Amino acid sequence: MTQTITRPRMAEQALVLLSVCLAAAAMPLTFTGPAVALPAIGKALGGSPIALNWVTNAFMLTFGSSLMAAGGLADAYGRKRVFLIGVGAFAVLSMALAVAPDILWFDLGRAAQGVAAAAAFSGGMAALAQEFDGASRIRAFSIVGTSFGVGLAFGPIASGLMIDAFGWRSIFGLVIVLAVLALALGARVLQESRDPDAAGLDWPGAASFTLALALFTYGVLLAPERGWSEPTVMSLLAGSVLLFIAFVVIEGRVARPMLDLTLFRYPRFVGVQLLAAAPAYAFVVLLILLPVRFIGIEGLSEIAAGRLMIALSAPLLVLPIAAGLLTRWFAPATICGAGLLICAAGLFWLSRVPLGGETMGIAMPMALIGIGISLPWGLMDGLAVSVVPKERAGMATGIFSTTRVAGEGVALAVVSAVLSALTAGHLAAGATAALAGPAAQRLVTGDIASAAAALPQMSRTALVQSYGEAFVTLLVMLCAVTVVTAIVVFAFLGRGTEQRAEPATEAEERLRTSEA
Repeated sequence: MTQTITRPRMAEQALVLLSVCLAAAAMPLTFTGPAVALPAIGKALGGSPIALNWVTNAFMLTFGSSLMAAGGLADAYGRKRVFLIGVGAFAVLSMALAVAPDILWFDLGRAAQGVAAAAAFSGGMAALAQEFDGASRIRAFSIVGTSFGVGLAFGPIASGLMIDAFGWRSIFGLVIVLAVLALALGARVLQESRDPDAAGLDWPGAASFTLALALFTYGVLLAPERGWSEPTVMSLLAGSVLLFIAFVVIEGRVARPMLDLTLFRYPRFVGVQLLAAAPAYAFVVLLILLPVRFIGIEGLSEIAAGRLMIALSAPLLVLPIAAGLLTRWFAPATICGAGLLICAAGLFWLSRVPLGGETMGIAMPMALIGIGISLPWGLMDGLAVSVVPKERAGMATGIFSTTRVAGEGVALAVVSAVLSALTAGHLAAGATAALAGPAAQRLVTGDIASAAAALPQMSRTALVQSYGEAFVTLLVMLCAVTVVTAIVVFAFLGRGTEQRAEPATEAEERLRTSEA
């Protein structure tokens, strides 16, 4: 009798997992695809370098800013409902982007697509947390991580092939297909669930947090272009600080906060948030910087660059699942810390590879970076859910995903600014600072022709050499930050490994007491 009941249940869980995985695989394609297609998009739609940068930044800004609110909506109004609305809007907006008439509409569409992606991701992950428990939940989230790996691994090469055969607008075709399949399957197999104690979304908290993060991210993105002391940038950052303070005050007073701030007292919860930010500067920024280097600086074709990028992301196809299985023998802290150290070794190795190096010489350190980041990648989402009560899984995924995605947006802006500053420093040896800065910004976007026009006294070889030396310094800096993060994450996660349920239980008890 037990077997008769168990098999249908397992089949149902598998279909739920498949639905979320299809949506998860579609999202990285919208991240890597436009990065590879950026030169083609610029030629077709026009726009300044700033406008082209917003092809990526607009999506990351709205995605990261909306995740927390989307998680709260999922808990309050239904995980299935939020997931289906998000996936449906994601598909429609992908269709709209494929026919965008100019760069302004394209950037606006990317911003709207980020909001839809936040709803789909938070709703889907929260729904998945209701279907699985314990070790099976960690394995389920590991499979979702592998789905992301599929999108990351094949996104660049698939985009390159489609651009070559059908033009850049075709890169959204696969995204639309995956989103439609996820929508159809999710509508059929997902069971509606919500937090029984939810009294609606904490609107003041959601509004203050979302706006604070949006202002902060926008300010950081504008700073490399206008300078940190520019009035608009300073106003945005000051406004974000005030709104974050307001958010903390609001969350401390409401009975059912969107974010339980008491969780930050627990080292394991803090460790999970630090782990969420680690891939941003150890891996994700390379998904944008390396295609620009390969195509714009080294002169590779989109197809060749996409093929080379597989070395970086291919390990995500299988190793996240392997990481979930390794938890049977090793503590998550050990797996995550070791993975980040491996990633740091790959970053240092890549810094030793000169521009224009042999394919295998570049691919091997890229593969090591991918191997290292795949180990924590397969455990991060499951660890995020494990530190809060099951009923508040939407909150957990919202917090974790906000940290991860917002970290990616901020890291990309900061790393791009650092690379530009380093490049300008090397260019200054042969030009004035006033000319070196604009030329460096052009080089960082892969536009050697414009950089050469800005600095006619410097040869193309000297420009490329300056960029290459700056890139080496940047990789060494990323390596150092990753090593420090590995040590901190290992220490924080390791302190609470044996009492994983205690923080969530105590936090939930305080919530219930305050409500009473």
